[in-house]
Amino acid sequence: MLNAEKKTCKYNEQLCKYYEQFKAYAQEILALSNDSLRKTVNVALALCLVCAVLVSLATVALRPLQVHNKALDMKKNILDVANLLDDTTNIDQTFKDRIESKLVDLKTGNYIDTLNVDEYDQRKAAKDPELSEAIPPEKDIASIRVKAKYAKVYLVKKGDQLQSIILPVSGYGLWSTMYGFLSLEPDGQTVQSINLYDQAETPGLGGEVVNPIWRGTWKGKKVYSDKGEVVLALVKGGVDPSRPDAVNKVDGLAGATLTSRGVSNLIQYWLGNEGFAAYLNKIRTNG
Repeated sequence: MLNAEKKTCKYNEQLCKYYEQFKAYAQEILALSNDSLRKTVNVALALCLVCAVLVSLATVALRPLQVHNKALDMKKNILDVANLLDDTTNIDQTFKDRIESKLVDLKTGNYIDTLNVDEYDQRKAAKDPELSEAIPPEKDIASIRVKAKYAKVYLVKKGDQLQSIILPVSGYGLWSTMYGFLSLEPDGQTVQSINLYDQAETPGLGGEVVNPIWRGTWKGKKVYSDKGEVVLALVKGGVDPSRPDAVNKVDGLAGATLTSRGVSNLIQYWLGNEGFAAYLNKIRTNG
């Protein structure tokens, strides 16, 4: 041990000087009576320092696992809205085999390849001045204030056949910004499913956006009118099947008027001209 200390001091005399000073100070503190306030304070500070170091090391060590779990959870939500998720699903493998990720320029509706699609995070991009833009108040019906210029969409395929188009959507409800995915048929018009996976609405009321029964009422609904206007929206009191526009309406959430309005607004925004309208128009035009 002494040889090791001498060898260390040979190469870093300043470090050894600090070490000797620390050791002398520690011995001085430990020699004090247990009733000494100075000893109590120093021991408490030392424990705090050790705990802080351990927490920091744990955070750094667990970071890769946290990143992996976050990515896995996102894949799970995408597979869920694509109706490809059950108890036996291998999430990573199914995502790799069935999902193709693309970046879309929201202004033009074209795919872009100037950014790495796998590394692109739309939420982070919305906070980057170079990758985002402020939304004029009169157009910000979803109350998100800023949007990324590019959005990541997910194409569900079986072989070469396109089966679903999955779009990220977000908008403010009563208490929170709701983040989710909307799955459309290849016609870019007919809804397959919706999954508002990240929200903090009132449990039992607005929080029912995650209820599988309510989510199931979206299937088969149409987004656009014959004139290309976004007409899909929630209605208070439930949809009357006999009304002419029933195919464009979804049951509102009972007792959650503001959350229902928020869901309608995010659909209106992201499927409209500020969102994916240009992209979906290309999909419908090109078949």
